[in-house]
Amino acid sequence: MNGSSNARFESRSLSRRGFLQNVASGVQGAALLSLLARDGWADQPETHQHVNRPGNLISRKPDRDPPARNVIHLFMNGGPSQMDLFDPKPELDRRHGTAYFEEIAGEVENPQVAGALFRSPFKFAQHGESGGWVSEVLPHMAQCIDEIAVIKSMYTTNLTHEPALFKIHSGQERPGLPSIGAWVTYGLGTENQNLPAYVVLDDPQGLPVNNTQSWQSGYLPAVFQGTRFRSTGSPVLDLQPDYREPALVADRKRKFLYQLDQWQRELYPEHDRLAARIASYELAARMQLAATDALDLSQETQQTLDAYGVGNDATDSYGRRCLYARRLVERGVRYVQLFIEFQIWDNHTSIEGGLRKACRKTDQPIAALIRDLKQRGLLDQTLVVWGGEFGRLPIAQLKPGGNESTVGRDHNKNAMVTWMAGGGVKGGTSYGATDELGFSSVENRVSVPDFHATILHQLGLQYEQLTFLRNGLEERLTGVDPARVVQEVLS
Repeated sequence: MNGSSNARFESRSLSRRGFLQNVASGVQGAALLSLLARDGWADQPETHQHVNRPGNLISRKPDRDPPARNVIHLFMNGGPSQMDLFDPKPELDRRHGTAYFEEIAGEVENPQVAGALFRSPFKFAQHGESGGWVSEVLPHMAQCIDEIAVIKSMYTTNLTHEPALFKIHSGQERPGLPSIGAWVTYGLGTENQNLPAYVVLDDPQGLPVNNTQSWQSGYLPAVFQGTRFRSTGSPVLDLQPDYREPALVADRKRKFLYQLDQWQRELYPEHDRLAARIASYELAARMQLAATDALDLSQETQQTLDAYGVGNDATDSYGRRCLYARRLVERGVRYVQLFIEFQIWDNHTSIEGGLRKACRKTDQPIAALIRDLKQRGLLDQTLVVWGGEFGRLPIAQLKPGGNESTVGRDHNKNAMVTWMAGGGVKGGTSYGATDELGFSSVENRVSVPDFHATILHQLGLQYEQLTFLRNGLEERLTGVDPARVVQEVLS
């Protein structure tokens, strides 16, 4: 190859776009290009930003010795009703049926169907040594009340699903920002290079209303976004080829691509994005085996499967995912997030039937997860978090002339309930309070930034110091809003 030919080869064939176009000329290359394009890598400008932490998944030491090493985030999309689960309101019982709309007119998303005060249709009782209040629809979690810290005074800033979902996951009400799972993996990396650092176990019955945006990496490197694992079939999409080719052909293709890779590295050593993408596909090859093993429930005893409700129609799907979550953190996955059937907690109608259904699906599996983690010595190092994007109103949502058996509750941004367990959390704690009707958090209020700061703190990360330099600004999960660690729920 003469000098001019070599120059043309370097300038055209080994630029990112030229490289990909040349690779795409083959059948397997076309598949690779499709994957790269899908992931947003096929035609992106080089960026070289100074960041405080490496843009890879190598395990990193936290800022301090933390009580927790992993997180299991049980996200209840739709907005669970606080006064029907963990926050009983005797005054709401007494004032059932009285008008209340005037006091909260500006805080109702659907005023045309806003009704009178509506008591909980469920009975409450105190449980455990702590005497924590739990609704009758959570009999299994009632037995775990001494393991969890219930925060009754949390609130958010928007009563519409999409912005509220963005807020609880990324700290802001708009899309395109890194989720908390991405921030955690950016800060700590992973303990298992054969599995993703951030795994999402979504529900085959449907995604949240903002689709996959709850686990994006935003402006952080793409390696930190959540990886979806499927409950059935191949755990991760696109890791297995659609066809099998002769071994000799596959070997020659690998050698050719390896040679192209070496040329690229030698000619452009400052361009690290290709190397990062190649590393991610090497991970994919290892991950197919590791993920399949992690999700192989045939390795579990029948007693364990029964405890999680696997095989039972109501609890099988969520029970499997809770069990997957335990197996994943057992293998060093840093952040595991579970979602639940579309908006199953969004009980605009039939709060009694709808909420019972959501509890039947989740109560037994979640309680089994907590017990299982504790029995295996994993609960102390695993922070388990439960909650949704907002709470519900204490008034009825019912169309004029509607049947009272179909009463639901509308969205409420002023009060919501969440709980934490394990990972340095003080079990048996009830923190904060709402007003006498459950409409607004009034005592020891906990904001979304406080919630995020507390999770990061338990993982040994200082929320003020976990930053990413972007356009000259140091971005962070908690943003510019005031935040504090909720020390009162920590041991």
